[in-house]
Amino acid sequence: MKKTYLYSFAFLLSVSSLVSCTSKKNATSEKTGLAYNKPENGGFQVNNKFKRGPGPGLVEIEGGVFVMSGSATNVPGQELKDYNHKRETTVSSFYMDETEVSNTNWLEYLNWIRRVDPTNYEYYYNELPDTLVWRRPLSYNEPYVDNYLRHPAYQDYPVVGVSWEQAQRYCAWRTDIVNESLLREQNYMTSYKDMYGTGKNGKKSNAAATAAKPTGPFNTDIYLNGQYDDKGTKAKKDFSPAATAAAANGKAQKGGPTRNVRLEDGILKQPYRLPTEAEWEYAALGLIGNTDYENISNNKIYPWDGLGISSAKNKTRGLILANFKRTKGDYMGVGGNLNDKGSITVPVRSYVPNDFGLYNMAGNVNEWVADVYRSNTFEDADALNPYRGNYYQDKKVADPLTGRLEKDAYNRPIMTAAVSGKKQTWAEKQAAAKAPVANSYADQRGFRDEENKLYGEITLVNNKSRVYKGGSWDDQALWLNPATRRFLQQDESTADIGFRCAMTMLGASEIRSVGKPQFKPKQQKPFNAKKQ
Repeated sequence: MKKTYLYSFAFLLSVSSLVSCTSKKNATSEKTGLAYNKPENGGFQVNNKFKRGPGPGLVEIEGGVFVMSGSATNVPGQELKDYNHKRETTVSSFYMDETEVSNTNWLEYLNWIRRVDPTNYEYYYNELPDTLVWRRPLSYNEPYVDNYLRHPAYQDYPVVGVSWEQAQRYCAWRTDIVNESLLREQNYMTSYKDMYGTGKNGKKSNAAATAAKPTGPFNTDIYLNGQYDDKGTKAKKDFSPAATAAAANGKAQKGGPTRNVRLEDGILKQPYRLPTEAEWEYAALGLIGNTDYENISNNKIYPWDGLGISSAKNKTRGLILANFKRTKGDYMGVGGNLNDKGSITVPVRSYVPNDFGLYNMAGNVNEWVADVYRSNTFEDADALNPYRGNYYQDKKVADPLTGRLEKDAYNRPIMTAAVSGKKQTWAEKQAAAKAPVANSYADQRGFRDEENKLYGEITLVNNKSRVYKGGSWDDQALWLNPATRRFLQQDESTADIGFRCAMTMLGASEIRSVGKPQFKPKQQKPFNAKKQ
C-alpha cells in the first residue's frame, strides 16, 4: 500500500499545476458555440484537463452499498441492540488517512502555532493534548505523562489525549496548510522560498526581502473570497477579465497572475474532516477485497478475513493481527515471544493494512468519528451517507454589498447559525446580514430522534456526545468489530482515543474504470459558425 501513498503525494503536486487556462484548443460551449478560455469571447474559463487526486496522507476509498452493523456478532453480555441496527446503506466514494494521526503530526501543528503566533499562549495551550490521561490511581504511568507526546521514541505512535473538538480544529488547520502549500509551490502565491529564503551568508535573499508578506495566517475560505491578496511573483498566463481588458486596450499584460485561484480551477483540495460513522465502518471492513462482480464472497467480523484474531500465514502464523488486550491482564504476550508487541500503543504503520490499504482500523487506538451519538440513529438516518450531527452554519458577512466576510483573530471566517433552508432573495439576504434571526433549522442533531425527547436532561447522552469506534490497546477483541460503537463528550479525551482524517471525493464514484465495461457517449462536434 506504500505505493498508493507515494502516488498520492506525487499526484497532489502534479495536479496543482493544472489551471483553467490549460484547456483543449477546440473546447467550445455546446449551447452557445463560443470557445472557452479565449479573451475575445469574454474570458470564460473551463478546466478541461482537471484530474482529481487525494491530499497528502490519504488513500482512495471507492464507495458502495453495505450492511451497516452487518459484521456485528452476538457476544454474551453484549447483544446486537447495543450496537447499531443492521441496515443496508450506501456510502459515496471518499478519501481517508492511511494511518492514525501521530505524535509527530500533532507536534507539527503545535510548532506552526508557536511560529505564527508566538505570544498567543492561550492558543498553544488549548491545542496541547491532555497528557494527564495516562495517570491512573493504581498504575505507574508517569513516564508516559512526560514522554509520550514529545520523545522521539514515540514519534510515530498515535496521538492521544486529544478531544473531538481538538481533532476538528486540526482538520481545519491541515486543510489550510495543504492548500497554502499547493498555491505557494506552484507560484499562484508568493513561494516559500521568496518569502523566507536566505542567501549563503545567512541573510535574507533579495527576493525574500522584497516579497509581499501574508496578511495573517492563510485560510482557504478567506482566500477564495478574495480577502487574502497574494498573487505571487512569477508570470502565469491568465484570461481573467482584468487581463482581457488590458489586451483590448493594446497594453501588454505584465508578469504575475491577475486573480486568485478559484474553486472552478480545481486546484484547491476539499476540507480535511473527521469521517462519518458510516464512512469509518465501511472503510474498516474493506469488503472490496471480498467482492467480485457485485457478489461478496464472504463477510467479515474484523478488518481482515477469517473468524480469528491471529495470522494464518506460515511466516507470521499465530501473530496477533492488531494491538489489543487479549485478556484482562495480557496486553502484549509473553516475554521472549511478544505477540502484539505493544503494552500500550504501537507505531501507526504496524501490522497488515486492510484491503483499502488502511492501517490499524482495529486496535491501537479508538478513533473519533464525526457523528453525534444516539442509540437508534440508524433506524432514522437516510440510506445514502447516513450521518447525525448536522448543525448548519453560514459565514458571517461583514459587508452585504461586496460579500466581504467577517474574520476572527486567527484570520478565519466567523460562522453563524444558518437562518434559512433555501436560497434567500437578495432583499432577505441583506436584511439577514444586518439583523440575523435565530432559526431552529440550523440544528438538526435531534432530527427524527423519537426515542427520547429528554436527551441531555435525564441521560448522559446529549448533543455533545460523539461516537468513537475501532477498539484500542486497552480493549478486548469484542471492540475490534467495526460495528461496535461507544461515545464520549466532545470536549473530553482519553489515553486510548485518537483519530484520522477523511476528505470528500468529488465527481464520479468509480475510481478506476480501466478494464471495466463502460458506456461510451457520443463526442460533441465543435460548432463552426462560418459554415452556418
